[in-house]
Amino acid sequence: MVQVPQKTITLEEFLKLPETKPASEYIDGHAIQKPMPQGKHSTIQGELITAINAVVKKQRIAHAFPELRCTFGGRSIVPDVAVFAWNRIPVDDNGDIANVFPIHPDWTIEILSPDQSPTKVTGSILHCLKHGCQMGWLIDPEEKSLLIYPSGQQPEFLQESHELLPVPTLASDLQLTVGEIFGWLKL
Repeated sequence: MVQVPQKTITLEEFLKLPETKPASEYIDGHAIQKPMPQGKHSTIQGELITAINAVVKKQRIAHAFPELRCTFGGRSIVPDVAVFAWNRIPVDDNGDIANVFPIHPDWTIEILSPDQSPTKVTGSILHCLKHGCQMGWLIDPEEKSLLIYPSGQQPEFLQESHELLPVPTLASDLQLTVGEIFGWLKL
């Protein structure tokens, strides 16, 4: 079978396209649509954002955002959770949170969906780290495991329920274990 290569576009052309649901990302000259989040993905994403913001938002340390487009380093990606240090959150002329985030997150979190390529998702995390992100997480609900990517360090693989999850310094008060993350999936 001969595969016809998809036409490449520029980042500027991509950013002019209408948004898709689920979101599309711009990677290496191509628009790639993310898979539709399913139950496990959505549950972990919602609980994780709530847990992070409960620790960092009130004190104006950081803010966790779901599905936020971040455009930097020649890519436009939409991490499942993007956490920004408070002083790095873009604001508009009114002092409100901006709609456009032309910067890398400080912490990027991806939750693997059944139809997603772990390699492509890891590539997005590594791109964030290359451009200044402090830490990346790859959560695999099916395997009940996490890959933690601290900037400039060896990745860690965690799957024991008692293991405390490493977090970036901006969320140093956040205490979560592997068991708590996957415990959110139980009714």
